[in-house]
Amino acid sequence: MKVKDVMTSPVLSVESESPISQAIQLMLEKRISGLPVLDGQGRLVGIVTEGDFLRRTETGTQRRRSRWLEFLIGPGRLADEYTRSHGRKVIDVMTPDPVTINEQTSLEQVVQIMEKHRIKRLPVLREQKLVGIVSRANLLHALASLSVAAPSPKTDEAIREAVLAELDRQSWAPRHMIDVVVRNGVVELWGAVIDSEQRKAARVVAETVPGVKAVKSHIVWVEPISGMAFSDPEEDEAPIAPAMPPAPPIRAAVG
Repeated sequence: MKVKDVMTSPVLSVESESPISQAIQLMLEKRISGLPVLDGQGRLVGIVTEGDFLRRTETGTQRRRSRWLEFLIGPGRLADEYTRSHGRKVIDVMTPDPVTINEQTSLEQVVQIMEKHRIKRLPVLREQKLVGIVSRANLLHALASLSVAAPSPKTDEAIREAVLAELDRQSWAPRHMIDVVVRNGVVELWGAVIDSEQRKAARVVAETVPGVKAVKSHIVWVEPISGMAFSDPEEDEAPIAPAMPPAPPIRAAVG
């Protein structure tokens, strides 16, 4: 999927010279946690979020440090913190020069960028013009819409083949040490692994195959150093959770 398939558009925004009270009021009214910031020509210059209002002198939450620590930090950072905690315009508190993406960016790239920069939303530009925004909420909507149950295999044999094929694709799976038996849609896993996480992941493999009604794991975890064997603590039959419902319509707001 591409950004154009999940982004919120049109986008609510605020001008850089607007008072911070306007940004706060807009976020509260629309129940959103962040806004793109535009200059007088409509160009994207920043992002303002709830986090930018945490350290404010009005609420007594501005940073306080000892003199010796202030000396170590330096005047530049101290001045910036003062501007953020006392400033009256959006430009004083916003994060400038935000990371941006375009409509053809893949969702995989979106997640990588969010993780790398530790951010929750990405403005979408088309020829330097803001046309949308992608937030974590948009990704959740996409996940929900894709979680509708797929057609179920018709036979136990088809289910077994699907489980084995997925195990074969995973580098962590000791395929030759795990066997799969399927009866009336109930998958039983047998074998031995050297890490308890392998056993957990093998259960997930079986649970995510369409048509599986329940999974029962008999996989034994053998601790490599001591050689001790441990049975699966969840060896009881586990029913499969139903698929999530389709995502609700995405409103023209920033999540």
